[in-house]
Amino acid sequence: MKLTVREKIGFGAGDMAISIVMMSMQLIVAYFYTDIFKLKAADVGILLLTVRILDAIVDPLIGLITDKTHSRWGRYRPYLLIFAIPFGITILLMFITPDFSYLGKLIWAYVTYILLTLAYTFIAIPYVSIIGVITDDSRERLSANTYRFVMTKIGMFLVSIIVPVAAVKLGQGNLATGYQIAMGSMGALGTLLCFYCFFSIKERITHEPSRIPLLQQFRSLLKNDQWVILGIVILIIMLGGSVRSAVAAYYAKYFLNGGDALIPYFLTTGVVASVLSMLGANFAAKRMNKLTMFRVSQAATFIFSAAMFVLVDSHSVMLAFTFYFIITFLADMQLPVYWASIAEAVDYGEVKNKERVSGLAFGGILFFQKLGMGLAGGLVGFILSYANYTPDSVQPPSSLMAISLMMTLIPGVFHLLVSWVMRKFIIDDDYYQNIREQLSTPSS
Repeated sequence: MKLTVREKIGFGAGDMAISIVMMSMQLIVAYFYTDIFKLKAADVGILLLTVRILDAIVDPLIGLITDKTHSRWGRYRPYLLIFAIPFGITILLMFITPDFSYLGKLIWAYVTYILLTLAYTFIAIPYVSIIGVITDDSRERLSANTYRFVMTKIGMFLVSIIVPVAAVKLGQGNLATGYQIAMGSMGALGTLLCFYCFFSIKERITHEPSRIPLLQQFRSLLKNDQWVILGIVILIIMLGGSVRSAVAAYYAKYFLNGGDALIPYFLTTGVVASVLSMLGANFAAKRMNKLTMFRVSQAATFIFSAAMFVLVDSHSVMLAFTFYFIITFLADMQLPVYWASIAEAVDYGEVKNKERVSGLAFGGILFFQKLGMGLAGGLVGFILSYANYTPDSVQPPSSLMAISLMMTLIPGVFHLLVSWVMRKFIIDDDYYQNIREQLSTPSS
């Protein structure tokens, strides 16, 4: 079932909105909380870990709710319409920095972060489920996901360079005010993108909502070995990628001695590499087995990460930019393949177990994704605290070493682990074609 270019762009607009939150959480939230809102690194680690675990627990429940939705707009699209405005408002609220006591600031951070993650989840879970109902063609899904991730990286570009630069200029010396204005604008853009996605796509495939009891759905999912593999993989990917993304601003400012001025340029290098990676992934997937490309790219990410740790010092600024570009390019090549594989794993489970579990499957994947992000956020905060990190100060050798490790070797090991785990994933294009044939054949 072919999709038009307009539909693919509209589909991508939804993830561009989501990426504004996702990338701000990965790229600037830890830095914002420690260096601008002036929260302690250990407290930030606990905050990021606690809220993410809470959010991850809620994800499967929201998946069940969306899976039972009926409306004239479809099962998943209505959520893009209903939660678009709350989504934008909560982005603004999280970047407001009231002049409270330290405890008051911490409470404000928890409340606004929780509100944002809930609004985000009611957008994100229906959105990731949409790919399974707009087309059943695996190559069209891969193509749509390529558009999606190019637009995701545009959103990431806005967060990585426009927001830091705008924060400086609009704040006129007050970074807190600058970030409020810049991220408030991003919230408004996110709302508009959700609306655009809603009006641009159409749900064509209707799956009978699962009438299977919740406990039985969990059991069915756990019997779906390919879904379990994808859950483990996204957990590991987010652990590695989120650690590297969260520490990139610290790496540019402190390890490379670039100060605040170098941060947007360093982050943008990663964004440009990630955008080009989507094009490279689409090119490679047409010429080789997509799962081979997935595994090789992740193993190569480890090799270059280890080389960056050994070869780059505080004076090797251009070399650091070069390595960061290569590492991000390789690390992100898996994205279109991974997200297209979830719907295929759901179909695989239906064939294997004679039960279709969709909403819980997508919600469960986001559970693993957010758990990985939470663990990564906690890890960054705890390591910085242990290494005696102090905001806006000359960092001790222990802090600089910790920042370098979190930028290179630590995430590199996680990517190597991903490459190993994906050896167990078997659903390539030929295998999925067989699944489609079995699903289209009426049972006797």
